[in-house]
Amino acid sequence: MSRRRIGFWYRLAAVIAKPPLVVLLKRDWRGVEHIPGDGGFITAVNHNSHVDPFAYAHFQYNTGRVPRFLAKNGLFKGGFVGAVMRGTGQIPVYRESTDALSAFRAAIDAVERGECVAFYPEGTLTRDPDLWPMTAKTGAARVALQTKCPVIPVAQWGANELLPPYAKKPQILPRKTHHVLAGPPVDLARFYDKEMTPELLKEATEVIMAAITALLEELRGEKAPATPFDPRQARIAQRRKAEQRGTGGERLQTGGEQLTTGGPEQHRTADKVGEQTGTAGEDTK
Repeated sequence: MSRRRIGFWYRLAAVIAKPPLVVLLKRDWRGVEHIPGDGGFITAVNHNSHVDPFAYAHFQYNTGRVPRFLAKNGLFKGGFVGAVMRGTGQIPVYRESTDALSAFRAAIDAVERGECVAFYPEGTLTRDPDLWPMTAKTGAARVALQTKCPVIPVAQWGANELLPPYAKKPQILPRKTHHVLAGPPVDLARFYDKEMTPELLKEATEVIMAAITALLEELRGEKAPATPFDPRQARIAQRRKAEQRGTGGERLQTGGEQLTTGGPEQHRTADKVGEQTGTAGEDTK
């Protein structure tokens, strides 16, 4: 299948977005030879800045295979932004859907029509303190196994230096470099034609994320942590720690009350200890 014509809306978006990107970011783009010239495929990309979807789209636009991003359906409803999203062929995700495969039906259809669908498998900005890829959702793997299309891992770095995660103001100077490294297709053949259980999808996703992380290690010139950051486990650990602090505070307060028995000298000492432990208990809540 031949490359899809870029079309008016994508060219309009490029006319609007490319000039500021060229001014703000230098480019170090590698691995373009791994982007298929024909047929449907998936790119799986790490996400560490609100700017990087635009910077990455610039990279892929220049390859001639424009990406179709998955985006929340609210962006498609009206106005200029909605017109651009619809006109450029971006893919709405209806998050209220209870059927995971149905939620990605549009992505599957796009791949089968010979399009490129760009996934951010993490689903949001990485929560890893050092901005390494974290544990990912299984959507990219699900579409890949359903269609058996190539999955191109892509690592990017540098947009996060222009606009760090959750920062409100960009750090314009000195001018930053957007590094992109696309790798060869991830080999998922061993997962084909099997029941798509949660365990199988999780394993396939881990293979995809390992490929992205290895590319990012090459870009950054350093090793990633052996175990990816898991935001769900981090939240559980934070809750447990908060509960333990609260329990500790209650025990300290109870201890202060129990010390207020005995003679006058003991009362004076106990009152002082009780005040100190009561304050400590409040601090730990």
